[in-house]
Parts: sequence; structure tokens; C-alpha cells
Amino acid sequence: MADENLLSLEDKDDDELDETLAERIIGLSEMFPQSLRTTTCALCSLSLNYAKMLYSVTRTVAWVFVSSATIIVLPALFESERAQAQEQQLQQQRQILLGPNAAVSGSTPGLLPGVGSAPPRV
Repeated sequence: MADENLLSLEDKDDDELDETLAERIIGLSEMFPQSLRTTTCALCSLSLNYAKMLYSVTRTVAWVFVSSATIIVLPALFESERAQAQEQQLQQQRQILLGPNAAVSGSTPGLLPGVGSAPPRV
């Protein structure tokens, strides 16, 4: 007899589990007044619309910011890289022409020492 009661309890639990989550929410929502359900639905809909609008505005602002930064910053970066490469090439030329110490000092404005300056006194 105890086994029969246990089986009947399991059958009851199985019947209750057949209910889906949506069905349970709909069933529970009927215990609230219609005005509260309408207000809650409107509030959720409004929140969703604001979230969509915020997402759209954020995408637009991000696009404007990134594209503007790309147009403004990248040419400056490219020019800086070009200037550094040119300076490195000049240092390599100095090192080849004048030896390893000339590239480190970098004090001569031209490639050869004494070019553009007064001749040395004897």
C-alpha cells in the first residue's frame, strides 16, 4: 500500500512537470490585476525600446569616433614612422662613411665633417 501511494505521488509530480515555464508564468500572471499587468508590459516594452535606441546611438557615436580618429591620427603616425626611418637611414649612412663613432655622436649637420664650415687654421 505504501508502494501504491509512492507511485501515485510520482504520477502527480510527472503531471505537474509537463507544464512549461511560459504556461506557468501565464497562470501566475492571472492572480495580478489587469492594470498592473498592462503597466508592467508597457514598462518592459519601453525599457526594450530605450535599450535598442541606446545601442543604436552608441554604435553611431563609436563609428564617428573611430573613423575620425583614423582620419586624424593615422597620417600623423605614418609621417612619424617615415621621419624615424629617414633618420635611421641617415645614421646608417654616417656610420658607413665616418665609422661607428660618427653615428652615435650625430653632431655634424652634413654627411662629411667640415662641409659648410670654415677651413681649419694652420
